[in-house]
Amino acid sequence: MFVIFTSLNFTHSLSSSSTVQINSNSILVALLDSHYTELAELVEKAMLLQTLEDTVGKNNITIFAPKNEALERDLDPNFKIFLLEPRNLKSLQTLLMSHIIPTRINGSGSVFGLTRHRTLSKVHQLTIQSNGTSQQWSVNGAKIVHLNDVTRPDGVIHGIERLLIPRSVQDDFNRRRSLVSIAAIKPEGAPEVDPRTHRLKKPAPPQNPGSPPVLPIYDALAPGPSLAPAPAPGPGGPRHHFNGEAQVKDFIQTLIHYGGYNEMADILVNLTSLATEMSRLVSEGYVLTVLAPNDEAMAKLTTDQLSEPGSPEQIMYYHLIPEYQTEESMYNAVRRFGKVRYDTLRLPHKVDAQEADGSVKFGHGDGSAYLFDPDIYTDGRISVQGIDGVLFPHQEEETVVDKDVTRTRTGQPAKVVAKQRRGKLLETACWMLGTVGQHSRFTSCQ
Repeated sequence: MFVIFTSLNFTHSLSSSSTVQINSNSILVALLDSHYTELAELVEKAMLLQTLEDTVGKNNITIFAPKNEALERDLDPNFKIFLLEPRNLKSLQTLLMSHIIPTRINGSGSVFGLTRHRTLSKVHQLTIQSNGTSQQWSVNGAKIVHLNDVTRPDGVIHGIERLLIPRSVQDDFNRRRSLVSIAAIKPEGAPEVDPRTHRLKKPAPPQNPGSPPVLPIYDALAPGPSLAPAPAPGPGGPRHHFNGEAQVKDFIQTLIHYGGYNEMADILVNLTSLATEMSRLVSEGYVLTVLAPNDEAMAKLTTDQLSEPGSPEQIMYYHLIPEYQTEESMYNAVRRFGKVRYDTLRLPHKVDAQEADGSVKFGHGDGSAYLFDPDIYTDGRISVQGIDGVLFPHQEEETVVDKDVTRTRTGQPAKVVAKQRRGKLLETACWMLGTVGQHSRFTSCQ
């Protein structure tokens, strides 16, 4: 199912079918079959085959391919993890396209000195230096160890000694590693709020930029129009220390790239306004944990469960936990305490979690779900955990007594029917009539 983003200007480009027939003797086929297996796997994971096919159909290309050792042993493990995360797909694509030039450059001795060429990334250039006498070639300071390693009519592959990392990709990695833009704020106690008016009993002290919001998340989610307090100072102010819209857009695109969660993304963006509400909450400094049912679980929902007005919103509210939890923190909690109850944005219902089969199990009985896709997205403000079922609030069984017959009824208040007895008011009236010597016409008095 393809998702069309309409609420928050989400865009998701879907690769169309190729109109260019690629020959079996193409340089792309040679790359996939070459000994540069690590680079070929990265090209497939970055979903660049369609782009390269279109480029080869118009131009000859030159690929500077790092050797496998440079990607396996010489590369920083943390940087490799950064490239393989679904949310960093654009950085991976920029990195790979910076190794490809849309012109053919053969290793001939007629080329001397320095030459600069624009890459497929369109914002980065490669500087090629050659020495015609000793045939020593280098690109951006990296030595070309295998000149003209693979040649085809539509392109050529040169083997280089290391990976070429553009400055923009390195900056993205440094920001992720230092957590400058996504650092979570240490929770602090909120000021006292009047439960009747939902206003602060006393003026709140001045808040520093980046401090947590002063209102409970439920009041910030949907405050009454007449009792809505002024916006809390801090992250929700005009400076917007947190870009909630960008973070929500990022995690929904991650769900799409991860695969198997298109139905969840469709409900968040197209069927409800929850994506907008979530972005506003994150911008104001709140944190959220999303329990995301996969497409197989969403397909089991019946028409009756979705036909009631507001049903999609209520279902999704029950899968939003107003705190930041990862798979490790939830598993440690259930291992230590046995059962943990998490608040949800569907008041007053809570979701139960317990340890089962080495994982975290949510809910009860047939309506339970297991955490089986951990930490799909974790940025310090929003955490997305994949589950294999749709959760519904658990309804407690209550006993109903009806004329000495006991039965159970689920989800309804207890009803007690007692035996009838003479009213006290009628007894008092009969006694007063007898005292004054008058005869009553009520049969109950006789």
